[in-house]
Amino acid sequence: MSDLDLLFQMPVLNVQLFLDGILVGAIFVLSAYGMALVWGVMNVINISQGEYVMIGGYVAVVFAKIGIHPFFAVPAAAVFLFALGWLLYRLVIFRVVDRDLFVSLLATFGLSILIQQLLNQIFTADVQTANSGLDTMMFFNGMVSVAQIKLVSFVLAAVIGGLLVLFLRRSRLGQAIRATAQNARAARILGIDTDRVYAATYALNAALCGAAGALVAMTWVIQPFQGLAYTVRSFMIVVVAGVGNIGGVIVAGLGLGAAENFAGFLLGAEFQVAFVFSLLVVVLLWRSYRLGRKRRYLR
Repeated sequence: MSDLDLLFQMPVLNVQLFLDGILVGAIFVLSAYGMALVWGVMNVINISQGEYVMIGGYVAVVFAKIGIHPFFAVPAAAVFLFALGWLLYRLVIFRVVDRDLFVSLLATFGLSILIQQLLNQIFTADVQTANSGLDTMMFFNGMVSVAQIKLVSFVLAAVIGGLLVLFLRRSRLGQAIRATAQNARAARILGIDTDRVYAATYALNAALCGAAGALVAMTWVIQPFQGLAYTVRSFMIVVVAGVGNIGGVIVAGLGLGAAENFAGFLLGAEFQVAFVFSLLVVVLLWRSYRLGRKRRYLR
């Protein structure tokens, strides 16, 4: 019996895969929303996105090793990555803002390689995890299992996302970020310090990745060279949803989590990451086709 036949003959297995996919998809949404924020406000595509996720994961690993529960690493990783993101903006990113998009790609790709090598030197290339100590809940007479850490991660990701939306809508800095995203030149004329806004935006993105990384370390495993997969996931979610579309990012992130889970079951776990990269190619071709049609309509 093939895996596809098994899905049809055991509908409860679809429930298992869908639940797992949705729960982990919330973590993808956090990272993707950070990328959408930087892309929309600064017109910078951050290729080092996944490496920030890995740094957040290693904060959780360190907490677990020194005897502190890794749940405390979620806010700690967010604060640490906020400071790191601000520092990296002042050292590197401010030089590529308002430059050609390709320049920002090269700069953040260089940061990605540097962070990978530093993590490899500090933590080695071994796969590591932060044990949350939580159990697994069983449903449908034990046929569906849900790891409590995945459920907690889903709730925490939703809370962090909600707090970010409130911050952007209610705080003065959040309003300045939104104004700069709409029209940076007009924001400068109105007295908004766009350089400070860009620094805060990039730092917020890093903080989101840090929180997501701590959740990743408790839910799965982390490794210094694993960040690229999270960068690709974030990029694909933003491309599908569109920059500035919060609802679209949420739907695309949860959908990607579910699709990736089904693909891992049908194709095998070894092809799960390959599915993500293949899906990115399909998404880019689809977006290119849609843009081509819009150009024809405008002529």
